[in-house]
Amino acid sequence: MSARRKLKPVRSNDRVTRSLRALERTASTSRVLNLLAIQADSGHRPEHAQHPLFRNRILNNALIIKHRLRSDDIFLFDEARPTATKIIIPFDRSDLGLGGQSFFVGQRGWVELLREACNDHTDMTRDLATLRMIDMLPSLDPFLLREHLRRHGMNIAACYFALSPSDLEQMQGFVSFEISRLIELAYRDTGRFSGAHAARLVQALLSTDVDERLEPLRETLVMQGESFKEGVFSWKGFLYYKWMLTRLWPQLSVVTGEIGQLVIAGARDTETARYLDEARKRLQAGVLIERNAVQRTIKIYDDAFEDLIENGKPQAFREFLLRAPDMFLSLGEKVGVISHIASYWRYRFPEGRIPTAHVDEAIDIFQDFEGGLSVNLTS
Repeated sequence: MSARRKLKPVRSNDRVTRSLRALERTASTSRVLNLLAIQADSGHRPEHAQHPLFRNRILNNALIIKHRLRSDDIFLFDEARPTATKIIIPFDRSDLGLGGQSFFVGQRGWVELLREACNDHTDMTRDLATLRMIDMLPSLDPFLLREHLRRHGMNIAACYFALSPSDLEQMQGFVSFEISRLIELAYRDTGRFSGAHAARLVQALLSTDVDERLEPLRETLVMQGESFKEGVFSWKGFLYYKWMLTRLWPQLSVVTGEIGQLVIAGARDTETARYLDEARKRLQAGVLIERNAVQRTIKIYDDAFEDLIENGKPQAFREFLLRAPDMFLSLGEKVGVISHIASYWRYRFPEGRIPTAHVDEAIDIFQDFEGGLSVNLTS
């Protein structure tokens, strides 16, 4: 079978294309990286072209989606995996209603599919490496995406990441507050603890490189080499998610209530009406389950950190950091899903208005949200 026949078309009358039209009008979320929107907003900036995410221009105008694999997707891969990174290449960047071509990073033959979709048979080594790095992450959260790429030596323009200077400043303040007691512990034996040391350690923790500034922390935790570097990156991810969740929880509570209040217009048959009614209940229950799972994982971190601070025992926190990369991936998937639900819902249904959608759009939204949940609920 040729590569062209393997490509999965997104047709103009497909519900996915209706979703693409919606994505065309919105920015990125933790589950969607909308390079079309970034091009529209920042394509005039020199840094957009000087330090692009992808060198191939077609790929640099694609839609990248963290996608929970369904039963009809799994056969595309040689190994079982719950999620994958989906690439959608529009046929026409000015009208997503014309559809596009889609494939997953890592599916069989994906490199050939990429070359054909991007009309590029030259050396795409750098773009392929970037896609593989993105596929390693549990979500497309801008802070984690930026830090992950920079950590692997990639200098990408800031306009590709939605984390504003204000958000970054707030996150730094949150991290400073969170680890202030740890900083005191790390410098306790030196007698040199000060506000300057605290600021220096927070800056080092949030920077890309793990350097000598973190040496007091490494010594406190009795860790070495790559395990410390990997642990610090995952720790930074946990801190980012904790900061993000302080803003997400109130919004998510409102959104789950509004899902039950959505006014759906248009004719529907009995089966469609039953699906919409059951999907509302499944979504509300599923979001609650995901939220509880996130809180349990965060509690593991909090308990280990508290043991380190209150009892002066680094063992539990060291063990946490050693296990953190795997826990971080699971946490990132769950946070990414519920963050996408909250952010997309609020984009589509602004606060203060009665949420109203046509039956076709309601089905699209509910199926999108349900497809992302890691729990599979039945009524």
